Amino acid sequence: MSSEFHHLPVLLKETIEQLDLQPGAVVIDGTLGGAGHASSILERISPDGLLVGLDLDEQALSTAQQRLSGYGNRLRCVHSSFREIDRVVDSMSLATVDAVLLDLGVSSHQLDTPARGFRFADAQSENTPLDMRMDPGSGHPTAAELLRRASAVELQSWFQRYGELPGSKRLARVITERRETEPLRTAADLLRTIREAGIGRGRRHNPATLVFQALRIAVNDELSALRDGLEAAIAVLRPGGRLVVIAYHSLEDRIVKHRMRDAARGCVCPPELPVCSCDQQPSLRIITRRPVRPGEDEIAHNPRARSARLRSAERLGAAA
Repeated sequence: MSSEFHHLPVLLKETIEQLDLQPGAVVIDGTLGGAGHASSILERISPDGLLVGLDLDEQALSTAQQRLSGYGNRLRCVHSSFREIDRVVDSMSLATVDAVLLDLGVSSHQLDTPARGFRFADAQSENTPLDMRMDPGSGHPTAAELLRRASAVELQSWFQRYGELPGSKRLARVITERRETEPLRTAADLLRTIREAGIGRGRRHNPATLVFQALRIAVNDELSALRDGLEAAIAVLRPGGRLVVIAYHSLEDRIVKHRMRDAARGCVCPPELPVCSCDQQPSLRIITRRPVRPGEDEIAHNPRARSARLRSAERLGAAA
């Protein structure tokens, strides 16, 4: 039910300002979610603008359509990953778009629905399956399936690369040993294994946060999807169009920062070459030299906004 799907939009005011929307604009919301940003976007591009909302979560799409039904065909919802933005735009016969928003991470509804497996709260962990798929109907492997069949080397790599977890090798070894007699099916199973491996002893923060983050990224191929999505977003923007990305952990933010920086620089020649030979021109102008962070009031109202970092850039005409 739509009434059960809630999501507080992060950095809402700042996002709308950075998108720099005008009436009649065509906007892509690549992570529609609970439509938190979408309603403000639709208001700003009234009376005849178009918002194309993408999401892998069909429940989120259904909820957004119900909540925003008053906008009629000015909202088009598409069950797709934002890595397919360019194909979606092409399928709608849109030449270019005026703005693209990517609000990365997991929605409040997904976090608060135990059946989705994104959280590890002890009170519910025994009944929380290790799923973690953004698109439960995709047929892709769940976190439990990855834990069952991945090698210790693969597990260690995920925990190191995606969670930056101290003790990754030890945890990977304990998982592969334990699963021989006791498969890891629930969040409680994984929590017990983390404790058994002695991960995070004496640390202030719960190491399970990093473990669950790493598994979620692996399950959904999130970092590769982000790289693809950034390329697609830049490709579909008109000259002067805006790209706004909200990231929630350093791995995502680093990818966004570096891609925007590279696109703003243009040239990809090795620095030792005295003259540019690649002839690549800058395609973006960076607007946010430093990421925009939520203020104390927003964090107090929505603690999950604490780690948010917003970056924005404008498409240049020379490379369009």
